[in-house]
Amino acid sequence: MNAPNQAPTVGCVVEGPVATLTLQRPQAMNAINTTLRRELLAAMRQLDTTDGVRVVVLQAAGGGFCAGNDLKEALNPAHRDVEAMILAEYKPILDTMAASSRLYVGAVHGTAAGIGMSIALNCDLLWMSEGACLYPAFAPIALVPDGGATWQLVQAMGYRRALQVLIEGRRLPAAQCLSVGLANGVAADDGFHAAVRAQAQRLAELAPLAVQHTKRLARAAVSSTFAQTVRDEAAAQNLTFTSADCREAVAAFFTQRTPRFTGQ
Repeated sequence: MNAPNQAPTVGCVVEGPVATLTLQRPQAMNAINTTLRRELLAAMRQLDTTDGVRVVVLQAAGGGFCAGNDLKEALNPAHRDVEAMILAEYKPILDTMAASSRLYVGAVHGTAAGIGMSIALNCDLLWMSEGACLYPAFAPIALVPDGGATWQLVQAMGYRRALQVLIEGRRLPAAQCLSVGLANGVAADDGFHAAVRAQAQRLAELAPLAVQHTKRLARAAVSSTFAQTVRDEAAAQNLTFTSADCREAVAAFFTQRTPRFTGQ
């Protein structure tokens, strides 16, 4: 909980089907402390039960996305059980994003470093401003990656390139992130957040059930077999084929109009 008169570290705004979560510790480059972790998880869980929300944009205030874990807090007290903290406080954030029926859209401007990079990469889709970069700032301070960063980079870049980036702590500029598949798009620094919101609004107009199940299938396919994926797709197709949204889409196709989806 915040102390009296202390501003929240995470802002949450809902505008129709699009919600925006904003990291709000710009004075600390949005470094993640205990309060921010708790407020971010609470906001994510609340949005998971907020009717009508289809897309969640994750962005940050100030000059950069996130400096990573707040080392001032992490080193005080000394010899803290970091493993327990990661599993108890970071993993639920990552799991909530992955399991949510909402699409999470990351909006990275400036630098996303350390666990901030990991959280950004855990978004379902990621846009970066032209001047942004991802920075695995672990090895430079004698640490190993966390928050799934190893998995994310190896999946996108392959073992050798990912290993080099991680052990050397190489910054990955937006253009390179786009080229290797870590980012979905790059937009100009000026008007960046407005451009991402426009993308989010477009995504929110897609068929919600189809998006929800496709997200689940894609997440599972990474660690599944081809045969199991075919079975999973068939089961999900049975659900979407009998949905009101599918009937609406077919009717709209034949009458040459834009479908209006309800998520049912």
